[in-house]
Amino acid sequence: MRIVLSNIGTYGDINPLIALALELKRRGHAPVMALPAVYRSRIEPVGLEFHAIRPDIDPTNNALVEMIYDIKHGTEHGLRNFLFPALRHTYDDLLDAATKPARADLLLLGELNYAGPIVAEVTGIPWASYVLAPLSFFSAFDPPVLPPYPKLAKADKRVPGFGRVIKRVARFVSRKWPEPIYELRKELGLPRGENPLFDAKHSPYLVLALFSRVLGVEQKDWPANTVITGFAFYDADSGNAKLPPHLEEFVTSGEAPLVFTLGSAAVLAAGDFYEVSASAAAELGKRAVLLIGSDRRNKPKQELPDSICVAEYAPYSKLFSSSSIVIHQGGVGTTAQCLAAGKPMLIMPYSHDQPDNARRMKRLGVAKVIQKHNYTPRKVTRKVRKILDAPQIALQARSVAEELRKEDGVKTACDALEKLYLSSRRS
Repeated sequence: MRIVLSNIGTYGDINPLIALALELKRRGHAPVMALPAVYRSRIEPVGLEFHAIRPDIDPTNNALVEMIYDIKHGTEHGLRNFLFPALRHTYDDLLDAATKPARADLLLLGELNYAGPIVAEVTGIPWASYVLAPLSFFSAFDPPVLPPYPKLAKADKRVPGFGRVIKRVARFVSRKWPEPIYELRKELGLPRGENPLFDAKHSPYLVLALFSRVLGVEQKDWPANTVITGFAFYDADSGNAKLPPHLEEFVTSGEAPLVFTLGSAAVLAAGDFYEVSASAAAELGKRAVLLIGSDRRNKPKQELPDSICVAEYAPYSKLFSSSSIVIHQGGVGTTAQCLAAGKPMLIMPYSHDQPDNARRMKRLGVAKVIQKHNYTPRKVTRKVRKILDAPQIALQARSVAEELRKEDGVKTACDALEKLYLSSRRS
């Protein structure tokens, strides 16, 4: 089959697609990656066909990232100020990818590609959707943490059925956001359709929940035809999955270090995270790795001891397995790699799915959580010491890693896509 895989987002959103595309190609299919142009240099070297879609993403635009990661209005800014103004461009680009030079047999669409379901409807091409975290389902029976209203999640513990209130609040607050989608549908002669933010983004044929059951399990208000696959892991850099030489030497030259990272997006809005982290590591007397990204402003201004190693990027699967504790922002990709490595976490969530992921990891017994406004050397030191002094957290982390080894997210997802393709051919 010729299958177009498409989304708009960070590496955390795109890496699972690369994992699936490589497996589909290995099985003899023809995957086409329809992504923002910034990802071309990561896609083409691994032998996958690439088609650029708008809007593109400027990896150096710190101001945009800071706006999108604002805990109160970040999700709204991301949709209304970044994705939706380019919606018609996204539609045109994805339509080209789906029909030229040959018509696709199947589409696999991420939830941030709001033009995707419209392209599927106009062309009649069967499609599947995917989500990366339970937050995306907004279940009333497993209610998420809404970043602007974190106290609502606490109320759910005390008031039976309060999850329904949380679900209604999310829909009410965002009721005006998708107007550009309705306008595009009207322009194309389509009916208004279901709510794009909560309903229409899910395929009626197949929804891939690309996360582990340790993160979330099926709820009765999830979309029909949802398949929990397990995580789809990929963290190579244009096919290179090795640690940088200086980091490899550091990691193997002493005790397992603390690792401080902010993923692929929040790292552009790091603030004083790395300076605080370096001070905390020094106070603890622990070796540490700071993954600072490509923005050299993230390098701590203070002189660092030899016990602290700074690197721009490293494959998490290689680095985390050699760490003691990982301190991170709570993105689902970073969280998944920590779980797979069997390492305890200290999570400092920003926005979007991160507060919800953090709560789930705390409930699972593998993490402690620190809020961004509390991220100071003294408080980080105290939290890390509590993790170090609680062997049950490390034991639970290893136990969860054993559970993840029973899952094969890439295989399960690709099997489901092949099954959908075959059923669409018969019909």
